[in-house]
Amino acid sequence: MESSGGDSGRRKVHSEDDLAVEIPETAHQISHDSWFQVGFVLTTGINSSYVLGYSGTIMVPLGWIGGVVGLILATAISLYANSLVAKLHEFGGKRHIRYRDLAGFIYGRKAYKITWALQYVNLFMINTGYIILAGQALKAVYVLFRDDDTMKLPYFIAISGVVCVMFAIGTPHLSALRIWLGFSTFFSLVYIVTATVLSVRDGIRAPARDYSIPGTKTSRIFSTIGAAANLVFAFNTGMLPEIQATVRPPVVKNMMKALYFQFTVGVLPMYLVTFIGYWAYGAGTSTYLLNSVSGPVWVKAAASIASFLQTVIALHIFASPMYEYLDTRYGIKGSALALRNLSFRVMVRGGYLAVNTFVAALLPFLGDFMSLTGAVSTFPLTFILANHMYLVAKDNKLSAPQKSWHWLNVSFFGFMSVAAAIAALRLIAVDSKTYNLFANL
Repeated sequence: MESSGGDSGRRKVHSEDDLAVEIPETAHQISHDSWFQVGFVLTTGINSSYVLGYSGTIMVPLGWIGGVVGLILATAISLYANSLVAKLHEFGGKRHIRYRDLAGFIYGRKAYKITWALQYVNLFMINTGYIILAGQALKAVYVLFRDDDTMKLPYFIAISGVVCVMFAIGTPHLSALRIWLGFSTFFSLVYIVTATVLSVRDGIRAPARDYSIPGTKTSRIFSTIGAAANLVFAFNTGMLPEIQATVRPPVVKNMMKALYFQFTVGVLPMYLVTFIGYWAYGAGTSTYLLNSVSGPVWVKAAASIASFLQTVIALHIFASPMYEYLDTRYGIKGSALALRNLSFRVMVRGGYLAVNTFVAALLPFLGDFMSLTGAVSTFPLTFILANHMYLVAKDNKLSAPQKSWHWLNVSFFGFMSVAAAIAALRLIAVDSKTYNLFANL
């Protein structure tokens, strides 16, 4: 690949020879999965148990108009941004199987490190949120049968962490999910259909709901900004190159098929449960929708158990870049059942998830985590970096209006990232005053 360094006033695109960072081979499988399986991986992320919170964390602060328009716009913008990254997967005649590799190839060593740090923060907070979700699901089952407050949320979060560790030990890499993606889809349908049907029943029976946006004028501003971060969090993984690495050639064409599947068929269940949940309960919608619905105990218990199990599977997707890095770094190859490989996963993955679990129990404020994750990592990785990388990589092929468009995206989402980070930190500060550490929410 030729560098664009001939023009001293133009940002340089580094070639492989210029790049000081070694891009290692991976210990995990690549080019193995069909676009349909990859599409299900992406859809698993969209329709994870997080969808049970969107009525409360997106619709309540934004209302009907802001929530509906925001979700539709976030869908379109997210598809566009992800397609930019997908089209750069083979940029320069080389496959970039990690986000940080792509950034390092285009910008250089410092960008490699910064991108890896941003991605690590993004995935760490997503996984922390998943463990909070899993704990909430277990607690929801418990209180259906024994509402004695003996078992508190931090205990259920700890149990969830142990189960996630067991699954991580038994599932060596992302492609190994296979049949688990089928189970994940089934579990998603169970809690989404249950929450939707029970919400419709409650909504028909209930009196007129209050759909006004709660809070003071100042708090509404911060809540709206936080909800905007939740919007982008809902659709984006921050690890698209790592997922694209698993797809069979032609990798760009097949990845685009997977993205179209994700942002058409894949978003429909999320839309359904989000809008119906808000319609049924209005401004009083819980951040875990199954806590708002009324119905047979066994039905609600089954839905929460399905939510818990799906969360365990979904977490593995977002933890896989860290697993891949560690496995490749320490040469963990060969049989997944080899003693060295098995003991490595027990210690290293167990230790990583133990830290996630501790943070989840310490600060179990799910909505705040979603807002902060969207602000400090999803905005930069998915929107700012995607547009700027495409701008630099395709500099000579873009017209002046196209360049202006990408710069507009970089500037707008840069502003949104800063504003959303401030709003999220304020929410965490407020909640930290309202609740104690290791709160039993």
